[in-house]
Formats: sequence, C-alpha cells, structure tokens
Amino acid sequence: MSSPFFGENEPDWTDMSDYVVHFTKPYKGKNPYDNMLAILANQVIRARNPFGICRNTAPDLSTQKAVCFSEIPLHKLRRLAEKRSEYGIVFRKDFVIHRHGNPILYAYKDRELIAAIKEMVASAGNDKSHPVWRLTPFVDAPGAYPTGSYFFEWEREWRKVGDFKFSTDDVAFLIIPEHLHAAAKGFLENARAEHLGPAYDCPFIDAHWKRKQIEGVLA
Repeated sequence: MSSPFFGENEPDWTDMSDYVVHFTKPYKGKNPYDNMLAILANQVIRARNPFGICRNTAPDLSTQKAVCFSEIPLHKLRRLAEKRSEYGIVFRKDFVIHRHGNPILYAYKDRELIAAIKEMVASAGNDKSHPVWRLTPFVDAPGAYPTGSYFFEWEREWRKVGDFKFSTDDVAFLIIPEHLHAAAKGFLENARAEHLGPAYDCPFIDAHWKRKQIEGVLA
C-alpha cells in the first residue's frame, strides 16, 4: 500500500520506525495476553477511553475516544513494554495513516502553542460540530501539574479516533515474550484448524530483543 503522506525510512535510520505498536494491558479481569488474543479474534481495537487536552471537557466525549499506538523504534520497545505490557500488535505506518491515524502533538504547558489551541477550544463553546474537536484528541500538553509531572514525549504516540478495525493481513507482526512464542503459535494454528477464529501467519518478536535479532526475524 502506497501513501502520499509517508515515506519509508532508510535502512540505516535506526532511530526511526516504519511501524506503530498497540500494546495491550489488563482489562476487566483479563491479562494483556488474553486481551491481545481477544483483539486478534475480533479484529478490532476498541476506542474505550477519551484522550487529549479535552478528554474531560469536550461537549461530546465520544469524539475524544481513541486507540493509541507508539512509533518507538523496534529495538527500543522494551522502554514502553516496561510501562505497558509485554504484548503488542504491530501495524505498518501507512496502513494506520489510511485508517485516519496520526502522530499526536505535544504542545507544552503554558507555552504559546497550547494557548492558541485553548483559544480555539474556548471559541467552540458547546458546539459539538466545531472542527476543533477533531483536533483535540491528538493534542497533549506535557508539563508540571499539581498532581505531578507529565513528560511522555519519548512514547512517540499516535492515535486514531474511534475503533480501529483490521484484517489478518494488516498485522505486520506480534510482540510476545519469547518463551510463549510456541504456545501462542499453537493457539493461533489451532484456532484456524478448528475454524474458531482468524489465522495469523505473521512473525513474532520479543520486546526485549536486540535490533539484529528483530531484523533477522522480520527479514
């Protein structure tokens, strides 16, 4: 799939990535592994929570609900895995762009840019149709707050407003701890053989692997 909005990185640009990752987490009593399998079975990542600078104040909070991804280079994924979980679903950037995903904007607290955005929010008032509500889910304001400091630019976050649907061929690869690779492959192969769910033949990687090992598997 080609995109006029995204050019692939050069092979030696190890600080960049052609992929984005959605890490799963515990939800309603299920662990991240089971939640990842549920997402793969249903082929949709649900936008359950609002995000952005108006996640609590937009007149229609459903417009702020989004699915989150990270653009961290693959050999640095352990940084985010240690904050989120060891389980993730990986997509190519161009696929996510064509599904209306986009990198978020980090507009620093108390600076000119966030002030300008807040002026637009104020002018929108309670007008649910105002275009600013299509922008605000993609804006975060890092800074020091009374409840604590928020500085997470290193996550290189992307978001997509609303549920994120995909097919088996859209998944580039999966992130699973190495000691569970065989069990996970067996589970997915059994689901296909028994017609219990979609089949995924993509590679598996471990978030703690080094770059050469990841490149070897993806090659």
